[in-house]
Amino acid sequence: MFTILPFYAKIAVMEIINIKDTSNKLFYIGGVVRDEFLGRKSFDIDITYVGNAIEYCTRFGKVIQKNPDFGTVRVKLSPLIRLSDTFSHDGEKDEVIVDFASTRSESYPRKGHLPFVEKIGCSLKEDVMRRDFTINALAKSVATGEIVDYTGGLDDLKNKKLRVLHDESFIDDPTRIIRGLKFSVRFGFELDKHTRLLQEEYLSNINYDMSYKRVKKELIETFNLNSQVAFEKFINEKIYKLVTENDVQLPKTNIENLINEYLTAQLPDCMAAIWLVYAGVLGDLSRLPLTKIEQKILDDVPKRILQDDFELYKTFENAHIESVLLYGILKDEAGARHYLDDLRNIKISVTGKDLQNLGIKPSPKYQEIFDEILKQKLKNPNMTKEDELAHLKNI
Repeated sequence: MFTILPFYAKIAVMEIINIKDTSNKLFYIGGVVRDEFLGRKSFDIDITYVGNAIEYCTRFGKVIQKNPDFGTVRVKLSPLIRLSDTFSHDGEKDEVIVDFASTRSESYPRKGHLPFVEKIGCSLKEDVMRRDFTINALAKSVATGEIVDYTGGLDDLKNKKLRVLHDESFIDDPTRIIRGLKFSVRFGFELDKHTRLLQEEYLSNINYDMSYKRVKKELIETFNLNSQVAFEKFINEKIYKLVTENDVQLPKTNIENLINEYLTAQLPDCMAAIWLVYAGVLGDLSRLPLTKIEQKILDDVPKRILQDDFELYKTFENAHIESVLLYGILKDEAGARHYLDDLRNIKISVTGKDLQNLGIKPSPKYQEIFDEILKQKLKNPNMTKEDELAHLKNI
């Protein structure tokens, strides 16, 4: 059985590996170091080797996957560790999988797209300088615990500031603007003055030739935090300009409250398209690579205010709940709430078989009959099947 290690187990593995490695070339880099200083749990552990990690890892484990272009490697460590019963299954001894990265330097020959790897096995300083913000450019030696801070990330952590590493940062990778928003909300940090000026400058002169697959990924991660604060910053700071050239106004509806009340409370997280309820406010998502379901959610949002209960019911009868919420945000919150609270669970009891028993032959007329019964039941949800059949005689 193979196990992807949680945080504490990875530390244990690295401690054992370090016994065989006195070169001090193994480092934790990025979020795990940042989160340690913030006193937060970290679930994303970056372990970097100063040099070629693929060559290094063949010394102590079995390489099961590697990407020479990026210098990353996945290694199976067999009897190097034995961590209690946490890694036992049906009496079998566990083997552990650990991911390593080589230090690498990058450049952006095509701005806004994936970088080009210039060198595998560069210096530690060159590696951290390709990161997004100084707070994510910290390194910690596995061997000594020493913190390596080339960019002033520790001071920025203390001052709760987000600062890019160079003036071309947003031009190289515009998704860093969305990541900055995400970190701002998650940690309560703010952009430093110069970084904010760089962001404003880029957003006023956007190069729309960028990887929108990456933009979508960052939007999902940010909006899935379900934060009204994040969304208000997204609109007020004009970060939405990364997605659409249209002007976007902040809706009056508190989207976070609406999602908590109707979406996350009723659907498992894995099924709820929280991010799309926020992003749908932008109106134009044509640049994003949407799935068929995501596109359907957007297409099912009416462009006008629906006039009565029957129209509400028929419009949303087969729609995703996200479409209803977007209608509430963009057009009619009271109508959306009325549908979700009062109408959507109403069902008529009369069936086609009942109509046949009454001597009505199957035809397109059936749907008209069902609709007439539904209109009456929407007015009186307590109608029984007998009441529906009685009403049928009056149609």
